[in-house]
Amino acid sequence: SIQKNLPFMLVAVICNGCDVANEKRENEANVKNTCPFCRKPWPSTVEEGDKWRMKRVEINDPVAIREEGIEQHQKGDDISAFEYYKKASKLGDVEAHYRLSKAYHLGLGVEKDEGKEIHHTEEAAIGGHPEARHNLGCSEWKNGNRERAVKHWIIAASQGYFGSIVILRRSYKSRDVSKEDLDAALRAYQAAEDATKSPQREAAEEYYRNP
Repeated sequence: SIQKNLPFMLVAVICNGCDVANEKRENEANVKNTCPFCRKPWPSTVEEGDKWRMKRVEINDPVAIREEGIEQHQKGDDISAFEYYKKASKLGDVEAHYRLSKAYHLGLGVEKDEGKEIHHTEEAAIGGHPEARHNLGCSEWKNGNRERAVKHWIIAASQGYFGSIVILRRSYKSRDVSKEDLDAALRAYQAAEDATKSPQREAAEEYYRNP
């Protein structure tokens, strides 16, 4: 992935290129690791980091609220996780909508509800979530709406979701998808991949391979 969650606070995402550039700056200046946004030193303990995140939760930061939901899920408390996801989604967090769709699908912290699952999948897809868009395609295919399914998969591919390329190739081999649609998806996927490339990100990949 070209993205990296910032530790402890978990309220922002930066690309690896920016992360490495910041780390090199700190090393060259011989200074402590700091947040690339506010330049404050990172918390020294997990407990202190949790306090940072909860401060963001208290001021209704949707990303921090969603990440607290993920934290609760990892602790096995899916009821609390669901409530955090719901609050974050009302504040416009796309990932929270996607996690709500999974919660309704699997019955995590809430009763299974296909209608609400689809609703939150659609909200996430509209917000630009590629896996949600892919899942809408799977749902349409299952319901016999193959043309709409292919359109969803092409959009997901244009957002860089390789899973849509896999399923389109499989469907092409079974003659359920035309060569034109497959080619369109491949072009869209390649364009998305090219858009993520930069000298800084390539340098970051090399840095992570040989720190």
